[in-house]
Amino acid sequence: MIRKARAIVIAIMISNVCVTVSPAQQKSFHVLALYSKNVETDHVLFAEQAIHFLNALAVKEGFECTPTENWDDLNPETLAHYQVVIWLNDSPNTEQQREAFQKYMSHGGAWLGFHASGYNDSDTHWPWFVDFLGGAVFYGNSWPPLPAKLRIDDRTHPVAKGIPSTYQAPANEWYIWRPDPRDNPDVKVLLTLDPSNYPLGLKDVLVEGDLPVVWTNRRYKMIYMNMGHGDQIFSNPVQNQLIANAVRWLGDRHTAISPRP
Repeated sequence: MIRKARAIVIAIMISNVCVTVSPAQQKSFHVLALYSKNVETDHVLFAEQAIHFLNALAVKEGFECTPTENWDDLNPETLAHYQVVIWLNDSPNTEQQREAFQKYMSHGGAWLGFHASGYNDSDTHWPWFVDFLGGAVFYGNSWPPLPAKLRIDDRTHPVAKGIPSTYQAPANEWYIWRPDPRDNPDVKVLLTLDPSNYPLGLKDVLVEGDLPVVWTNRRYKMIYMNMGHGDQIFSNPVQNQLIANAVRWLGDRHTAISPRP
């Protein structure tokens, strides 16, 4: 009986140790990835592939990714459980969702936005978000989606780690912004459309000008990426590494907002 009692005690102790180090408790950070299905088909295709990519990356690197179509999850109670919020193909529309996101970012939250998630124009009526993007307002785009050569502006930034100075990005619809986000002293441009691409497009053609593709507003822990149109975005391993780098950087609790000099 004594031996049996000891065995039970030992089993309980081992069980407690296993619970203590369970994988669910070891997640390095938690990501909320929001998307919509009632948007442009090419944006839905991107979101579906992005969720697959993020889930695989989460398993590999030990963070947790929660995809959701419910934009009402942008509320203080839910956001309190996530260190990173990703918008894959849309953005919040209600005042409650927008206000919750603003407070989340103002209190140290992190954001990664792709392509259409950054779209804004005169009908958006969200001046805070325009300021959040560095003052950038959608001005136009190339069409149809085409590959393009991208240039790294700052190879010292963690998002650019291991990325060559230039690479050929998969087919995408490339947005034009006015004013140029680079003109904002709070903005750090990380990738730019290389001028060798011009003219770019067949129906809607980009012929010249500075076109930032990836940047951060240094007043916040955020990254915006223009990629996100269609089902080819994850077909390039270099670009995949770039996206993975961005998720890691935003999820790292030691990553701090770095105000401009």
